[in-house]
Amino acid sequence: MTARDAVRIGAPAKLTTELHITGVRDDGYHLVDAEMVTLDLADTLWITPAEQTDITIDGPFSAGLSTGDDNLVARALALMNRTAQVHIHKAIPHGGGLGGGSADAAAVLRWAGLADPATAVQIGADVGFCLVGGRARVRGIGEIIDPLPSQHSTITLVVPPLQVSTPAVYRRWDDLGGPRGDHGNDLEPAAITEVPALAHWRDRIGDACGQRPMLAGSGATWFVHGTHDDALADLIDEGAHIRVAHTT
Repeated sequence: MTARDAVRIGAPAKLTTELHITGVRDDGYHLVDAEMVTLDLADTLWITPAEQTDITIDGPFSAGLSTGDDNLVARALALMNRTAQVHIHKAIPHGGGLGGGSADAAAVLRWAGLADPATAVQIGADVGFCLVGGRARVRGIGEIIDPLPSQHSTITLVVPPLQVSTPAVYRRWDDLGGPRGDHGNDLEPAAITEVPALAHWRDRIGDACGQRPMLAGSGATWFVHGTHDDALADLIDEGAHIRVAHTT
C-alpha cells in the first residue's frame, strides 16, 4: 500500500448539552439520559490497510497521546479484527470532554463497516454516539440512541489547561451520593469537587460573557451559547483554548 491508498475520514467532536444519571448497573457502569450534538470541530484520520497496526499522531493537540494498544483507535481496529496504518491529525483538545478519542475510534469503525452503536460502546460510552452523529438523545450506557431534529446553533468552547479524568468524576459522583446538577449536568458538582479549579474557570467565563457556562460532560470544557470569543480573549493568557463552533 502507498500513501495514495489511504482513506481520509473526518472525526467530528461531540458536545453533551444535557446529562442526567438515571442509575448504576451491577457492574458499576452508569446509566445516562443525555442529549449530544456533533460539532464542526474535527480530527482527521488517514487509514491504510496494513499487516500490522501502526498509529501516528500530529496536530495542535497531539502532545502526550499514546499510540499503543490503549489508544481507542487501536482498540477499534482490534474489535473489528483489522490492522492498519492510521495517521491522526488532532484538532480536538483531549481531556476536555469533547470526545476526541471516541470520535477517532468511531471513524475507524465506520471505515471497517460497523454501524451498530451497541457494539461500539464496548470501546467507550461515547463511541456509540460518535458513530451515529447528528443530534440525539442518548441513554443506557450510551448504546441507545434516538435521533433528534437538527438545531443549528453557535457555541463558544472554553478549554482550560486542566485534565479531568472521567472515571474519577463518576467515582466522585458515587461518593457524593449521586448529586443533581442545577444547570443540566449531573456530573458538574462531582467534577468541581474532584478538580476545584474548574469553579474558577466557570466564574471567569460567566463574568466575561454575562452567561452562566455549562460543563461539557465530565469536563474540563465549559461552553456558552453564541459567539463570545472576543469577550473571552483574556482567558487565552491564562492558558485556555477558545473556539467558536457550530452544531451540525
